Order: sequence, then structure tokens, then C-alpha cells
Amino acid sequence: MDRMVRARVVIEGRVQGVAFRASMVEEARLQGVAGWVKNNPDGTVEAVIEGKEVPVGRVLEWCRKGPPLARVDDVRLAWEPFKNEFDDFTALTRYSAY
Repeated sequence: MDRMVRARVVIEGRVQGVAFRASMVEEARLQGVAGWVKNNPDGTVEAVIEGKEVPVGRVLEWCRKGPPLARVDDVRLAWEPFKNEFDDFTALTRYSAY
């Protein structure tokens, strides 16, 4: 059985205005993970992803490419303690404080 994990990522590059959040929601739901994704005021995209280790890893790999119009320059990853606090994966409104 996969262990349950939680990852926080900040994605840099051309990642706003290219459907990154909507595409990530689709990918995360496809993989069966939970959490959120949001745009940050500095032009980055930030996400928290929770679920089984292998599907979370697949979403993290997707983050390194993003949707077709995106250009990912860097992905900063931090592992956090699993909290099991989400029921779904959602895109937060612009610049939400979470």
C-alpha cells in the first residue's frame, strides 16, 4: 500500500494565464489526489497535494511540464506532514491566502 504524503510546490516560469491551475485540477483529479492550487502575486503558482505517494509523484512530474502553453523554469518542492484535510482538488481564487 502506498503511504500517504503531502507536498507543497511553487512553480516558476510562464505559469499564469496559460490554464495551469485548471489543467492541474484535471490532472490531480485524474490521479485521485486532493489539495489546492493558486496563483501567487509574484507570478508563481503554488499547490498543496495530498494522497498516496505514487499518484502525488505523478502530479509532481506533471508540474515540471504543465499544460501546453506553459513554460516551467523551476519547481520548488517541500514535503509536509500528511494532514488528510481535503476532500477534493480545487483551484483557489486569485491570490487566496491559504
